[in-house]
Amino acid sequence: MAKAAYHKHQRVYVKPVGTWALIERVKPQWVKDVEQPVKIYYDCGLGRDFVEAELSGEAVEEIDAGRWRLLRARNKWQSAEECAHHPQPGTYPVIVTDERDWGGWRVPGAEYDRDPARIEGQARLIVHSSRLLAIAEAIARLGAENPDADADVVALARKAAETVRSVRAAPDDDAAPFHAAG
Repeated sequence: MAKAAYHKHQRVYVKPVGTWALIERVKPQWVKDVEQPVKIYYDCGLGRDFVEAELSGEAVEEIDAGRWRLLRARNKWQSAEECAHHPQPGTYPVIVTDERDWGGWRVPGAEYDRDPARIEGQARLIVHSSRLLAIAEAIARLGAENPDADADVVALARKAAETVRSVRAAPDDDAAPFHAAG
């Protein structure tokens, strides 16, 4: 009895060919009077079918985002009166990524002063990015498990999978380019 280890449209490394490919079709081999397929073949569009042992899934790097927090730092260069147009005058957002409230992401004061509302929004997005990644992974998994779902759901799941793959890609891996819109 065999169960499919990979699914349609999944990116796999094809060892005999030495390249990455997408699985175009999952081809189970059935035998009469047996409830499950005996063998599973994968068509990757490379001229022949491959078995599970000849394929390798993508290595997924786990990202431990921890509990990122948004803190407010005091503005050293401007008083609260000088920056009254800021959402919280006299402070700016700092995202800390360490338990000891240091390390993380900060923005230069001049950039913050140019468009404080945009920087505040970016800070909230960064803080919640690990939760958004988990949601994207769940959507991608849902689409992979339900390939017969509504076309819009499948398209959304593909976009989510592409985004997750881009986030988890190594910095020098240009196999999964990602260009965020606006």
